[in-house]
Amino acid sequence: MRVLVIGAGSIGKRHHQNLVTLGADARLLPWRQSDGALDTALAETDAVVIATATQIRLPLIRACADRSLPFYVEKPLAHDPAGLAAIMEAAAPVAARSVAGFMMRYHPAIRHLAETDLSDIFRFGFEIGHDVTQWRQNWRFSDSYAALPEGGGVLLDLCHELDMAACLFPGLALGAVESLGHAAYPGVDVATQIGLSQSGRTGSVAMDYLLPVSTRRITLRGTERLYDLDLIAGRYSITGKNPVAPEFPFERNEMFLGLMRDFLALAAGRTPSDNPLLPRLDRVGESCGLIARAWESRRFAGQITKQIP
Repeated sequence: MRVLVIGAGSIGKRHHQNLVTLGADARLLPWRQSDGALDTALAETDAVVIATATQIRLPLIRACADRSLPFYVEKPLAHDPAGLAAIMEAAAPVAARSVAGFMMRYHPAIRHLAETDLSDIFRFGFEIGHDVTQWRQNWRFSDSYAALPEGGGVLLDLCHELDMAACLFPGLALGAVESLGHAAYPGVDVATQIGLSQSGRTGSVAMDYLLPVSTRRITLRGTERLYDLDLIAGRYSITGKNPVAPEFPFERNEMFLGLMRDFLALAAGRTPSDNPLLPRLDRVGESCGLIARAWESRRFAGQITKQIP
């Protein structure tokens, strides 16, 4: 299968390499070099991976749908509800063969939770944070999409946690969205906490660009069990009735590979894996809508003073 990857940043390069690993005939097209080459490239491919900045994806999705090309689009789909509605409308002809890049749905711990009865859970928390100045070598926040007032910021950049919450607890209502900004980046949130609720439970999702030690944790508190999952350290604890310390063997790129395998299967008309969380585009509307509404609802409660070059 011929697959065109549009966008040659770190995630685009990862997708391109994974496609090669999976045996696809993959071509990498940098977005900044796509003028004049895109129409020809789309005419010579069977599927597309869109790994560009958030705010420029709609024209690419329209181009794919017009040519009946299934696509894999990186998360988030859009930064506001109006943009999301436009994308979903444009993508409708190929949505059942396309996917959104919510690769955390392939983490073995998340799959385990999705297959577990969580009806006793009354409070939940998802947290992710890291020092963005230590993110990647030869990388500057100010030069990246993350520093843009539309399409950037930590809520959109680290929205996997919101997606995971929506997967495990469908029908969440959005509460207060409190953000911290930075004087050098007006309109960009560098730390955000999102209140969520559902009948019989409350919770929150918190993300930041500030913590000196990378953190990614899930806590679920129930009347029968307490789940404490440290996804970075790989330490998992389930206490209460029948306490256990489960093991979930994990290699980060396997999540990307798992989702890419399923995308290639969908694009080719084959049956994908049995992952019930497969982020097929026609099934991610609730999660994507929650992300877009949260971004639109941000209230900036102050600014941080840490230098972020």
